[in-house]
Parts: sequence; C-alpha cells; structure tokens
Amino acid sequence: MPVGSAYIDFDERKALKDAFMEGYELGFAAGQRGQAGVQRMARGLARQQPKRKLSAWQKFVKANSRKKEFRYRDGKLNLKKMGVAYRRKKRR
Repeated sequence: MPVGSAYIDFDERKALKDAFMEGYELGFAAGQRGQAGVQRMARGLARQQPKRKLSAWQKFVKANSRKKEFRYRDGKLNLKKMGVAYRRKKRR
C-alpha cells in the first residue's frame, strides 16, 4: 500500500486496532504494577519544600483584605487605598 493512501481496508484497520489495544493494555498493566519507570510516592512520605516567607506587603494585604475600609461596594480590593495605608503604617 502506498504511503499517504487515504484508504485502509477492513483487515488492515482491524490489525492496527488490535496491535494498538495490545500495546495499550500492556502499558496500562505495567503502570498498575508500578513498572516501566513509574514511581509512586505515598502522600506523607514525599518531601515538601518549605513555604516561602511572605513579604511585609503580603502580610499587610492578608491581614487587612477583609476590612470594609479597603473594599469597594462590588467587593473588589481598593489596592490604592491599601498602598497608602501600608506606606503610612511603615512610616511609623
């Protein structure tokens, strides 16, 4: 059969499908057994990287983001007002 032919007869299609399914089943079974380079780690055993320290601005936003003083009516944060308050607080 020439390369690029658009027609594949039924027997060839069935053979290709069977070969694909056989390979898929083998790969799936190997993954279930933990073979083929698949490494599984238990949740508690995996090392977690330490969390990064928050900056002073991030701490300020976290502490004051729920206050009505820094919210618009639609619920968004008024970051400009927060920035002014943060700089004022930092000056003290």
